[in-house]
Amino acid sequence: MVQVETVGHVVRITMSTRWSRAFGYSVSAFLTRGVLIDTGFPDVRADITAFLERTRPAGVILTHQHEDHAGNLAVVAQKNLPFSASPQTLAALRPAERAGLYRRIVWGTLQTPPESFPDFEHDAMALIHAPGHSDDHHVVWDADRETLFAADLFLGVKVRVARPGENPRLLIHSLRAAAALNPRVMFDSHRGLVTNPVWALNAKADWLEEMVAAIDTRIAAGGDDAAITREVLGTEDYVGYVSGGDLSKRNFVRAVRATLKSGESGAGIGE
Repeated sequence: MVQVETVGHVVRITMSTRWSRAFGYSVSAFLTRGVLIDTGFPDVRADITAFLERTRPAGVILTHQHEDHAGNLAVVAQKNLPFSASPQTLAALRPAERAGLYRRIVWGTLQTPPESFPDFEHDAMALIHAPGHSDDHHVVWDADRETLFAADLFLGVKVRVARPGENPRLLIHSLRAAAALNPRVMFDSHRGLVTNPVWALNAKADWLEEMVAAIDTRIAAGGDDAAITREVLGTEDYVGYVSGGDLSKRNFVRAVRATLKSGESGAGIGE
């Protein structure tokens, strides 16, 4: 199912299926300046195909590799639409990741995209590296309109779960740098329009810093992941069990421990 609404100069395309809604998930792509940002997930392929045929965007920008964002690149290729993504994202998609069972139920199975697309650039919109959610995660910044398409950078202030490959320390840096852009308008891929975007980005960074510091303290004291998870983040929610631990509070603690061991401190957005 696809729902379309216009918010100022942006068209929000919210996508879900019976299965995604059963797990509490939907995701949005955005059409602005005749450009589609992200492509949705594989199980809404027919809806996205119809939307592309109806709107005929000038090009497509992809923020990162996850299947709820990159799930319909094959459709983009079939329509021969110009396309922009980072080299990191394209490398991660070839071959496409074999996602866990719950992700395949919620989103469908991601196909490996073609080797080449017509290149796409837009003078008014910049694809900026903002790692943390994933190594290849990017945001789209429309400076003239002071609008940030944040993809999965934000998601909410107190997000207590993480997937493998997330890096909370890098995410803090990316959040601070995105706030420094001083966006007047921000769209989140799962929450839509976010009010007070600068405050929201900094609030999330503040909360993450508190959580990381609390976890670091317990790691230094010799705590194990299970005990630290309970003390800092609480018991696992249903999503941690349904996902087989793939999206879980334990993974948040593991990510903090892994980056502490590597001494990784991160860099600012776009660096």
